[in-house]
Amino acid sequence: MESTTIDATDLLLLDALQKDASLSNQALAALAHISPPTCLRRVKRLVEGGLIEKQVAILSTDKLAPMLGHGLQAIVEITLERQGEEAQRAFEQRVAADEAVQQCYRVSPGPDFVLMVHARDMPDYLALAQRLFTQDANVRNVKTFFCVKRSKFGTRLPLPAK
Repeated sequence: MESTTIDATDLLLLDALQKDASLSNQALAALAHISPPTCLRRVKRLVEGGLIEKQVAILSTDKLAPMLGHGLQAIVEITLERQGEEAQRAFEQRVAADEAVQQCYRVSPGPDFVLMVHARDMPDYLALAQRLFTQDANVRNVKTFFCVKRSKFGTRLPLPAK
């Protein structure tokens, strides 16, 4: 996308896809009051421009729990010994490559990073902590909060009405 300019139709398409990315092109076009070929071109442009990063299925942890177990969801605060750009980037790349890390944020003030991690059980979490935190000489402090209940989970970015 040469320009990041988007119009009201683009915003409508983005919002609709955030709510349900499984909509057919025909259903999405009808919702936006545009033709299916126009809808397909616009969505392709939004994807190519990086405004749509990816489309995923969000799984129900509660419905999968009887088959897979609940596992442990944790929020982990990490403080590094050295906070230079190179040290932060190295840590960020290492944790981002780990499948157990679902989200990674650089934050300020306070810790340097906040991670959302998922582990099968406590031994699995301990293995994760060992490989990501304990073995890293630059990790100064780790503070883990285990989630006991998820009150809200969302992925939708509020968009302005144009």
